[in-house]
Amino acid sequence: MMATKKLSDNSLDFVSGGNCFETADDSRFLNVLLYGRPGQCDRYGDWRIEWEFHDEEIRNAWASVGVAAFLHDDFEVQNSYMVNGKWVTQEEAMQHAMDVTGIHLTRAQWDW
Repeated sequence: MMATKKLSDNSLDFVSGGNCFETADDSRFLNVLLYGRPGQCDRYGDWRIEWEFHDEEIRNAWASVGVAAFLHDDFEVQNSYMVNGKWVTQEEAMQHAMDVTGIHLTRAQWDW
C-alpha cells in the first residue's frame, strides 16, 4: 500500500518548504546574479518573505531577465515561472536567467 503513495518531485518541494522558501531562494539567487545590474532585488530570508511583502520587487527582478514569476503567499499553491510563453520549473527559470546574464552560479555561490 505504501509503495503506491510516492510523492512527486513537486510535492516534495512543497513538503520541504512551500512558497515562502521558494521565494526566499528566488531573492537570494537574483540578488547575487543581478549584482550591480538594473532589477537587482534585496536578499530575504524565509521569515521575512512569510511576514513582509516583497513579491513585486522579486517579480520585477525576474522580469529583468525575461522570466514571468507568479509568486503565491500561501503554502497550498506553488510558485510558477514562465519563459517565452512556456511554463518552466524554478530551476529552469534560474538557468534561463543565468544564460541571459552570462553568469553561471552554483547554489553555494548564492545560497549563503
